[in-house]
Amino acid sequence: MTTAATATTGPDFVSFQVRDRAASARFYEEVVGLTRLAGTTPAATVFSAGGTAFAVREPFPGVDLDAGPLGAGVGVWFRAPDVEALHARLVAAGVPVVQEPFDGPFGRQLSLRDPDGYVVTVHSRA
Repeated sequence: MTTAATATTGPDFVSFQVRDRAASARFYEEVVGLTRLAGTTPAATVFSAGGTAFAVREPFPGVDLDAGPLGAGVGVWFRAPDVEALHARLVAAGVPVVQEPFDGPFGRQLSLRDPDGYVVTVHSRA
């Protein structure tokens, strides 16, 4: 039986394994608008993403990032106060927008494809 002392909570940390960590870090910082945290490790660049940390990292040993579509079946969502402004930045940067902005159950939202092919959704509702 699970008790409060043994209960698992989370997610607490999310990371994407990427081909070019520096390029992915620039993308998430400059285009998506995440805030880079101090103390980045040699293998990962970590960002503040609300109450959960998010990182782009070097692949784990034995991981082939070209073996199939990255992140298939997994949904990762970020929140942004102005989805339309983010959309404009994405379009200006030539980022593939998988789902154009629309009003959904989580406010204004859109989905984008990052440089490694991960699909990320961004919504506006707090």
